[in-house]
Amino acid sequence: MTSIAARTHGGTDAHGPVRWDFSSNANACGPCPIVVEALRAVDAIRYPDPSYGALRRILAQWHGVEPGRILIGGSASEWIQRLTACAWRHGIRSVWWPTHAYGDYAHAAAAWGMRRALEPGTAGLAWLCEPSSPLGDNESSTAVAVVVDSGSAWTVLDCAYQPLRLSGQPTLTPAQQARCWQLWSPNKALGLTGVRAAYLIVPEGEQGMVQALEALAPSWPVGSHGVALLQHWTMPEVQQWLRDSLPTLQRWKDELVRSLVAHGWDCRPSHTPYFCARPPAPLSAQALRRHDIKLRDATSFGLPGRWRLSAQPDAARHALLRALEASVPNTQEQA
Repeated sequence: MTSIAARTHGGTDAHGPVRWDFSSNANACGPCPIVVEALRAVDAIRYPDPSYGALRRILAQWHGVEPGRILIGGSASEWIQRLTACAWRHGIRSVWWPTHAYGDYAHAAAAWGMRRALEPGTAGLAWLCEPSSPLGDNESSTAVAVVVDSGSAWTVLDCAYQPLRLSGQPTLTPAQQARCWQLWSPNKALGLTGVRAAYLIVPEGEQGMVQALEALAPSWPVGSHGVALLQHWTMPEVQQWLRDSLPTLQRWKDELVRSLVAHGWDCRPSHTPYFCARPPAPLSAQALRRHDIKLRDATSFGLPGRWRLSAQPDAARHALLRALEASVPNTQEQA
């Protein structure tokens, strides 16, 4: 059997949460207070509607599609597994994803024994994510043209970070996005990653796949708290809270980048509140943890020596700088 590497994620791990967590891409302005109040009011003693009819209608109206094109899933990661399984059942044996990408794309492919295609045009299933993780940049226009415009593959667009875009314009046009299977997981944008829920928008003309995807899901893949999160995601006041958070995230990011550059770090530009950076000397994750700080080692993304950091409030930034100065005495002047 093919060996499958252990999955690596930011955020809470087996050692528990840390006080100053730069490793997660969740909106650091969160949690969204409107959604938190809704979650407190959830009736958790009953099953939600197993068909999620009302929720699908709400999401469909917001996106301007038919309710039959909205499918509910446990999380983006659950959808990655389910879509890969469905592709396998339909005879697809090759998958393409960008060089630096979320590890669950590769994990799902390995679990089903699917071959990684080196070129996007040779795959039956293709993954795009814009803005991307870990780099927070746009997808290659060449790759988009190959997998979307040619229609040579099932193309899934992971929209996890679309609501957190701070700058730049997407590579994919609205028409190109509409030809993709769009995967939405709003919990990051709302600062509520502990609530697991996501949904898929099926492309026009692919409604025949709905039954196959539904058959691969367990009953009630999303509980009542996830339903509440997705219902409130579309509310104007929640979207306004999200828009209002973006300038704060931009300021926190700019200040973090300036501070790290002053300490000798090489910070790569990004369109998101998170970015990748290389320190002037090797870092010890264990040493940082002793200061109650966590960064995301980007080695598993194929970026050894780099770390992914997310914009955090001023107190977290100051704590990080103190920890770096304690761990690396020869850093440059303080920011």
